[in-house]
Amino acid sequence: MSVNATTRASSPSASRTLVSSTIGSIIEWYDFTIYGTAAALIFNRLFFTELSPAAGTLAAFGTFAAGFIARPLGGFVAGHYGDKLGRKATLVMTLTLMGGATSLIGLLPTYQQIGIAAPALLVLLRLVQGFAVGGEWGGAVLMAVEHAPDGRRGAYGAWPQTGVSAGLLLGTGAFSIVSMLPEQQLTAWGWRIPFLLSVVLALVGLYIRFRISEPESFTESRPAKRPLVEVLRTHPREILIAVGVRFAEGGNYYVFTVFILTYITEHLGLPKQAGLTGVMLAAAINIVALPLWGALSDRIGRKPVFIAGAVFMALYAWPFFWLVDTRSPVLIAVALVIALAVPHAAVFAPIAAFYVELFEPQLRYSGLSIGYQMGSVLLGGFTPLLATSLILWSGGQSWSVAVLVAAGALIAAVAMRTAPETHRKSLIEAAS
Repeated sequence: MSVNATTRASSPSASRTLVSSTIGSIIEWYDFTIYGTAAALIFNRLFFTELSPAAGTLAAFGTFAAGFIARPLGGFVAGHYGDKLGRKATLVMTLTLMGGATSLIGLLPTYQQIGIAAPALLVLLRLVQGFAVGGEWGGAVLMAVEHAPDGRRGAYGAWPQTGVSAGLLLGTGAFSIVSMLPEQQLTAWGWRIPFLLSVVLALVGLYIRFRISEPESFTESRPAKRPLVEVLRTHPREILIAVGVRFAEGGNYYVFTVFILTYITEHLGLPKQAGLTGVMLAAAINIVALPLWGALSDRIGRKPVFIAGAVFMALYAWPFFWLVDTRSPVLIAVALVIALAVPHAAVFAPIAAFYVELFEPQLRYSGLSIGYQMGSVLLGGFTPLLATSLILWSGGQSWSVAVLVAAGALIAAVAMRTAPETHRKSLIEAAS
């Protein structure tokens, strides 16, 4: 480990950067999560009232998927300017866009008030959300990992990853609270509160984000003239690997956290709180698990941790649904805790550092954003929609979704098997 790396990582600037990356990630994913929760529980009744309950749910999940369609565009744009102009300005832009779009969703009139314009505006704002989060993830993990000492990049990179679970916890918690309102008040105005809170969170995040500095590995490198074009031309294999490894968590995460809410309420006939409580508990424990898996990947390598987690996820897909299908709130919570804290955390924690280590500094933001966000549009947005369709096709049989989860996990394991081990590389030497 170099002296510069150690000094940089222990400096107040590095600590502030790590906190900024994590808090910014929490805010972005809070905003993204509350949309998914609302799509699973209430949007079908507010914006798709002319459809049957099943068709309305599919339509609501379709708008959820729209955000993922915009994520690659956000990743491409943020990656290009993040590599040319710097990480900080790009991260300020993504947080501003996300906070603004989420707050406006909380002000939208419903279908009964303005007709077809309501779902059209909902899709538009969801696209803005997707664009923003598409650029956020790459910048947040870059800032954390590029400030980390060589021997702790997995642990540092895992902290912004906790933002996904922390945002899930906050977003699900907010909806859990407003769901205690009488149904009439919830549909009239209560659902808007979690979206409007985004204004406050965004202002806090922007205050912290303005105080961070650029990492040395970026400022000391020569900026690429056309980073997006160059990374596609010089690193096609690395980008394909980055897309492939996302098959484990990119879609399956939304089976465990979004689709499962609809499955529990509409197919098992349980109250909303049974699913919301289980998801919140799982998210809380996942926040602790992610840095531990990231630290383990620093010791034994990214590949062993990731592949073990992906294989476990494939094998666990059937026991997961067996536990959920008992209709016991306790066993549902146990199923969700295991799913997020063990296989999901094991595959999600190491990929931040792994992605950063695949590319050199002047192409890094573009390369990891393309790989990560292409995986998102292929998997995340359409997985709840596909899972719901499979349940309808199979007559409510959960084995169909278990096959979907296992297939994605095994594809990711094979993709990681073909990748180089990167945890010992210097960030200056990465991909050279």
